[in-house]
Amino acid sequence: MALRRVAIDTWRENVAYLHRDCAVYRAEGFQALSKIEVRANGRHILATVNVVDDAAIVGCNELGLSEDAFAQLDVENGHTVSVTQAEPPESMGALFRKIAGERLTRADYAAIVRDIAGHHYSKIELTAFVVACNRDELDREEVFFLTDAMVASGRRLDWHEPLVVDKHCIGGIPGNRTTMLVVPIVAAHGMLCPKTSSRAITSPAGTADTMEVLANVELPFEQLADIVRDYRGCLAWGGTANLSPADDVLISVERPLSIDSAGQMVASILSKKVAAGATHLVLDIPIGPTAKVRSMPEAQRLRRLFEYVARRMGLSLDVVITDGRQPVGNGIGPVLEARDVMRVLQNDPDAPNDLRQKALRLAGRLIECDPDVRGGDGYAIARDILDSGRALRRMEDIINAQGSKGFDHLHPQLGPLTFEVCAPESGTVVGIDNFQIARVARLAGAPKVQGAGVDLMHKLGATVAQGDVLYRVHAGYPADLEFARQASARDIGYRLGDADAVPQVFVEF
Repeated sequence: MALRRVAIDTWRENVAYLHRDCAVYRAEGFQALSKIEVRANGRHILATVNVVDDAAIVGCNELGLSEDAFAQLDVENGHTVSVTQAEPPESMGALFRKIAGERLTRADYAAIVRDIAGHHYSKIELTAFVVACNRDELDREEVFFLTDAMVASGRRLDWHEPLVVDKHCIGGIPGNRTTMLVVPIVAAHGMLCPKTSSRAITSPAGTADTMEVLANVELPFEQLADIVRDYRGCLAWGGTANLSPADDVLISVERPLSIDSAGQMVASILSKKVAAGATHLVLDIPIGPTAKVRSMPEAQRLRRLFEYVARRMGLSLDVVITDGRQPVGNGIGPVLEARDVMRVLQNDPDAPNDLRQKALRLAGRLIECDPDVRGGDGYAIARDILDSGRALRRMEDIINAQGSKGFDHLHPQLGPLTFEVCAPESGTVVGIDNFQIARVARLAGAPKVQGAGVDLMHKLGATVAQGDVLYRVHAGYPADLEFARQASARDIGYRLGDADAVPQVFVEF
């Protein structure tokens, strides 16, 4: 059959398209949602069959492939391919046992992850695995097996240095762009911090989305390695490094289902860090009423699981429990968050102090991984690096090496369409819903529209009068603006009350 590229993004799933009148489709075993094996140019993939009735999409003598599947075969349009019925993935028996609630072995997880990374599972099978692991929570040994298998499924970097540091947050807090401050601070101290980050999936901006406002983030790995050697750090998108590729596939079904079980979270985060060559990791677990983790007992249980798996993987881990009661910084969305980061680096008096202080604390914990630094001295060292301008100069070096976009934090290019959300009554800000504020920012267009998002004017504990602006929404398109306006009209995301009603949480700094 002749191959045809069908320009459909099926998000990490190989999909093949056959015309209903195609002779192959009419053969037994080639019905809709069945799996086929496609071979061409010495390569082969498994794909799930979808059926079309329009010859303009796929003709009777053609096999269409989705974007992901077409890229894996690495051939031209019209290339001849062979099609056969697919054998079930080798790990299907282990998957069925997990669905039945059984505890799996190390070999079972290795086989499942190998098939997932090889795109041998359909979205239905992936969903079954994710749901089975979520329903019957993995024990800590299984989490280690899953993490180890995910590391083995892709590339593992070796920087040939005894100390390679990283920082990560479990997420759920809008505007929490501390990584873009921690990296230049610790790199200026001389520590190796090769930071590869993800793009946002359900949040208004990821580290890679925000860094992309300042510089290129999609760079060949060889170029990134040179940047790391020259400047002791980088801030780039991790998609080109092929680190724990099975995790990227699993995320494609976990996020739409809003499944984020503790075991799968631990395996996802730690597999990426170990594969990236980190030896020491500072992990931020925020807690708060609308954070992912909402109580100290829950945070401590998660901490113990992270520590167990990290120890088995040979990774030195420092878990820090932080304040997750509200967004960190003032801006939510790529340009707004980049503005906040550069204000902190510039020691601008308008810089958000909560972002500055949290970044300094996290950077200080990483600096204390240096055997020449006495415990407790990290914060002061980090503050000196920031105040002296050394962190700014290192960030400018990294930006220029990655390809500067010429961002001006004094005149950021924000979405031109705006509306303001005002206090319905006088009082004290006693609650800010992280989820709702992030939702408004996404509906406004973030992160796809870089200048879209939410600019916060008041934080917890602030006293406001009726009619005061709580936040300003920026959008690039009228439809996005209206979606955000409707969402904020249903729920402004702020709660006003008496000053003594501000929720308190115990955090480590």
